[in-house]
Amino acid sequence: MATQLTNYQCPACTGPLHFDGASGKLVCDFCGSSYDTAEIEAMYAQKEAAAETAAQNKEAPPPDSVWSENEAAGLRSYSCPSCGAELICDETTAATSCPYCGNPTVIAGQFSGMQRPELVLPFVLDKNAAKAALKKYYRGKRFLPSAFSAQNHIEEIKGVYVPFWLFDANASGSGHYEASNSSSHRNGDYVITTTRHYDVRRAGTTQFMGVPVDGSTKMPNGHMDAIEPYDYRAFQPFSTAYLPGYMADKYDEDADTCQARAHSRMQNSVSSELSASITGYNSVSTLSENISIDYTAKHYALLPVWMLHTRWKDKDFLFAMNGQTGRLVGDLPVSPLKVVLWFLGIFLVVGAVMLGVDFGFIQFDDTVTRVGVDAGVPLVVAAGTCIYFYSQMKTAVEQRSAHAYVVNGSFDLTGSDDTFVTSYQTRTLVETDDDDKR
Repeated sequence: MATQLTNYQCPACTGPLHFDGASGKLVCDFCGSSYDTAEIEAMYAQKEAAAETAAQNKEAPPPDSVWSENEAAGLRSYSCPSCGAELICDETTAATSCPYCGNPTVIAGQFSGMQRPELVLPFVLDKNAAKAALKKYYRGKRFLPSAFSAQNHIEEIKGVYVPFWLFDANASGSGHYEASNSSSHRNGDYVITTTRHYDVRRAGTTQFMGVPVDGSTKMPNGHMDAIEPYDYRAFQPFSTAYLPGYMADKYDEDADTCQARAHSRMQNSVSSELSASITGYNSVSTLSENISIDYTAKHYALLPVWMLHTRWKDKDFLFAMNGQTGRLVGDLPVSPLKVVLWFLGIFLVVGAVMLGVDFGFIQFDDTVTRVGVDAGVPLVVAAGTCIYFYSQMKTAVEQRSAHAYVVNGSFDLTGSDDTFVTSYQTRTLVETDDDDKR
């Protein structure tokens, strides 16, 4: 009977194969043999076809199943071809590994028909590189609880091929702006300020290629955005031969759903380009903009991400690393005690250096005025430093623009008009002391 799963095994010793990003080949965990992806893909083509047929013909579970209807919702059951163990997976899981025999397993039926990606970006960085990057990420984080990194189960970091939709588009936009210039000069006891107002209009076109949006509801947008960009030059035509040794998901949000996020990012980028073309003014304000996006292509691709989910003090923390470039982001817990200690320490040190006084007492003479005034400086320095330290703990932020995906040199300013509208003057009396009057 055909199985729904495919295990990639070494032709020499039948050991499990995994894709090695450094060599770009499938490597045997036991004998160390390596194989080109095309070689293994051709060898397993018949098994994958049988697995897809089995998945499409899979019967529904019997009504007396031990799983309740609610429990079974969103789950799939498979049998490992190597050891026969039953694998329970999420309905979007496309590649995993058997927890009993350790064999990497590809659920080929998940990639049939419209679910089959066009492209795959293979992993370049292995698990050791991901663990080293995460340990380095912890270092220098002043507000991180001391016990967190030691109890964070770094060994559990997993490589995941995340489903993405990539959008190509031509964009055009026009904008209407109000701009002004101001200049001042002294005239006796007054400062005369002249403000000139202009009516400004701009129009332009540009091209976008491969604006990415993850197609999985399980992946936080902020984390997926923050590890961009990828080098698309390394894309390969999709093959399940790149999946062994990693997990993989298929999309559960279609292109139409994901297009809204790409649309917003492209619009913001066009708006920024138009605004950046307005120069030579003291201030510019937007009156209206009209931006249209004409989509030329969309692609379904799998991109490599190293991920670690952990819990600390009953809160969830997720780390994500670009499996190609090594860019890593994540949210870290904050120790309130360390925040207080750092704030007080900076405040006292800066205050002592500036004032040159003993904080154990304050003399009740003219110095008290200077202490009261200068105390604001160490307060600002301590607060600013702590804010900076805190910002290092939250690095997963959603992207609002698509600047990284603008085709080089594609922005073309097709319209530019600056028209003088009006000007006015204001007079401000300059206060002078008695010495100046004499």
